[in-house]
This record gives sequence, structure tokens and C-alpha cells, in this order.
Amino acid sequence: MSTEKIINFAIIGTGAVAIHHVKSIQELPNARLVAVCSSTSERAKLAEEKFGVPAYYDYHRLLERKDIDVVCICTASGNHLEPTLAAAAAGKHIITEKPLEVSIDRAEQMIAACRKAKIKLACIFQNRFNPDFQKAQEAIRSGLLGDLILGNAYIKWFRSSEYYTGSDWKGTLAGDGGAALINQGIHTIDLLQSIMGEVKSIYGQIRTTKHAIEGEDLGVAMLQFENGALGTIEGSTAIYPGYPERLEIYGQKGSIILEGGKIVAWHVEGSDASIVNPNDGPASGAADPSAIGHQAHKEQIADMIEAIAEDREPIVNGEEAQKALAIIQAVYASSRSGEVVLLKG
Repeated sequence: MSTEKIINFAIIGTGAVAIHHVKSIQELPNARLVAVCSSTSERAKLAEEKFGVPAYYDYHRLLERKDIDVVCICTASGNHLEPTLAAAAAGKHIITEKPLEVSIDRAEQMIAACRKAKIKLACIFQNRFNPDFQKAQEAIRSGLLGDLILGNAYIKWFRSSEYYTGSDWKGTLAGDGGAALINQGIHTIDLLQSIMGEVKSIYGQIRTTKHAIEGEDLGVAMLQFENGALGTIEGSTAIYPGYPERLEIYGQKGSIILEGGKIVAWHVEGSDASIVNPNDGPASGAADPSAIGHQAHKEQIADMIEAIAEDREPIVNGEEAQKALAIIQAVYASSRSGEVVLLKG
């Protein structure tokens, strides 16, 4: 469903990921970008020239505008809370980049503020909108694979030293909340939990093996799901040269495997084995963050527009986005304690 009403967007944060939001908004017929906000007056001037809309360097001033319907928050991960609280108080709907925040406490504050203000909160997990993932999810939910028994998320990516040294927040605990799992791995971890269901317990270990950063560049975990299935997570930014992320789902009747967002294997008992769309689908950011396109962002932003028109929850609302964050925080906690961590589920 689409609506004739034009929804006006503003973007807080004009770093690399903001361009995905800008392109998406520009291509959607019922969306319009009306303002952006950068961290300094110099960056705001450059953003105004680049995007062709008024630019601010104080988001409180931006939020005074009455014509803004939705604010996209594209700041550092650990700087999502404060602009969310301000935008909620101003009555603006909010789309924030992943993760929702860098701690459960900060994420819960965001969710509570948006609920209190009766505005919609969505978090970018654009891979849920990839056609191949949606096809696999629909098949699994319909019972095609029977009871699920095992789910694996492998994100063996590579990031150069310059990727971290060129940023004042990536790989830091305050700005990134960690590194490989909470920044890069979280997308595939989100897909894993959205298919496999609630996680009951986690045992994990993290290491910093290659990069001079506070956060981890290698993490592994074993999961037990509420439905009795088991699972594993392997996430890294230290695996050279970087390999496409892989999601493996195994049930009693068969298996479906996605690699780089594409279905590469589809096997079901009683039917011919097949490989589906091996050359179609989104690009992987295995070695280059800029390789990731904006089409799935566009689909998720369109979902927010529809959610406003239909007065429903966005597909990935705050509570849904918090699930992947909780899994990653449990991996970190397990690594610190050396013990299994129980999650509520």
C-alpha cells in the first residue's frame, strides 16, 4: 500500500551511511528530504551543498521545524539516544540506524520515550527486506523445513586498520559498543533470531586479534533457542580478505542457506535439490562497506511511510530491534564471565 501524502524527512548525521537514506528518500514518490544536520558548522555547510537542503549543526534547532514528519538518525551508534529523546519530545517519528543503541538501558530509554510520545520508532535492519531472505523466511514459517534444529550466522569479514583509525568512534566502546559483532555482525544475527525465534541461553567468547581497537574483531558463540534448536555465531572483521556473510537454517525436513544475501542452497526432503537465484540479490560488505547498496534501505523507509499511513507498527520497531542487541550483549557478558548467560524469552 502507498499513500498520496508526502512525508517530510530530516537526517541527523551526515556520515557515510546517510547517503543510503538520502538516495532512498529521493527515489520514493511520497517522501521528501527537507533538512539535514551535521556535527559542526563546517560539515553542515558541506552537507547543504551536497544534498541541496538546509543544513544545521544543532539538532535541537532542526527539530523546531514544523514540517518534519520523520527523523532518520545516522549518528555514531552510541549517539542515538539523545537525538531520539529530543525528536520524540518534538513529536517526530524516528528511524535510527542499527544498532538501536550500544546498551540495553539506552535502547530501553529510546523505546519508552517513543511509546510515551505516541510516535513510531524503527531501526534499520534492511536485510530483512531483501527478497531472497523474505522468500526463505516465508518458506520456513510455512513449515517447509519442519521443526528447526540448527541455525548458523557466519560473518567473516575484513576491515583494514584505516577503517578504524579513520573514525573517532568505530571500534570504541562508547561510540560503537564493541566492534565486529555489534557493528557488522548484527545484521546477520538479527536475521538468525528472526527465523529461529527467542534465544534461551548463550555461551560466547570474544577477542581482539588484529586491530588496535577497544572492541572485538573476533567473536564466537553457541546458542540454545527457546524451541530447543541450537545455533552458532561467528563474527569477525579480521578474516582476510573477507567472505560474504552466510546464514544457514536447518530443519528436520531440509535446509536453506543464504550467502551474501542470496539463496545459494535450497534442499527439501522429497523434492529436487535446487539453487535459487545464485547471481541475484544485494551486494555483501564483506571487504568494502561502500559495496552495500541502498535498495533495501529504500524498502524499509517505505515501510515506515506505510506504517504512518496505516497507523501500525513498523516491521522492525524498537522492541524487535532490541532482540539482536540483547544477543550480542549476552555474548559480551558471557565472554567476560566465562559462563553461560540466560536470556529472557
